Amino acid sequence: MLGKPLEAQNPGTDGTDAARGGLPPTQTESLLYQDGFEGDLSQWVVEQRPIGATRIRDGKLDILAPKGCTVWFKSKLKGSVAIEYTATMVDQGGPHDRVSDLNCFWMAIDPEHPDDLFAGKARNGDFGNYHSMRLYYVGYGANGNTTTRFRRYPGDGTRPMLPEHDLRDEEFMHTPNRPIHIRIVSDGSKVQFWRDGAMVYDFDDPEPLTEGWFGFRTVRSHIRIDDFRVYRPVAE
Repeated sequence: MLGKPLEAQNPGTDGTDAARGGLPPTQTESLLYQDGFEGDLSQWVVEQRPIGATRIRDGKLDILAPKGCTVWFKSKLKGSVAIEYTATMVDQGGPHDRVSDLNCFWMAIDPEHPDDLFAGKARNGDFGNYHSMRLYYVGYGANGNTTTRFRRYPGDGTRPMLPEHDLRDEEFMHTPNRPIHIRIVSDGSKVQFWRDGAMVYDFDDPEPLTEGWFGFRTVRSHIRIDDFRVYRPVAE
């Protein structure tokens, strides 16, 4: 299901003051994890094709990905969670500053190694090596900033998608160099994806994925990430 038009619900222009999925920032949720990217990458595992670079730069996670790249948060997430971060698609004349593919995986499980995502063969950032996983996926402003798509991978190599989850309208694409606030909710059967306080996807999953890993995913792009946080929703 698609939320209301983004601009109608966007309270700010830079993403920093956007409403957190309609919830106030305190009392309704408890903080589980955070990374403001002031230190190192010790909370992350980088799977990247050659010639790319993922590093901490100026207090942000800087992903330069001439080819495929996935940056996994090391801690496995379980139960109801809300994941938030601020992201900027960089377009400043660099050789790989392509505005496309602010993508992510969450509740990801490798069926061959369900208790350890990082066991088994190396994936090396090649997108095809993730198709056999069980996970949720959003490709935001992908395919040269022309599509935004939500998928639920069942773990058998297929990547089904409902027609209503294939968005092509300009309001669901990127503006270069503009920070946006992303909020992802997995709360039982409720699966949601928000941008700048506006709901993009609202999916009722009859067989919800309730544990797994989160990862930033991109290809042929330059992205800066800040203020990564994971919350536990508190029941009313």
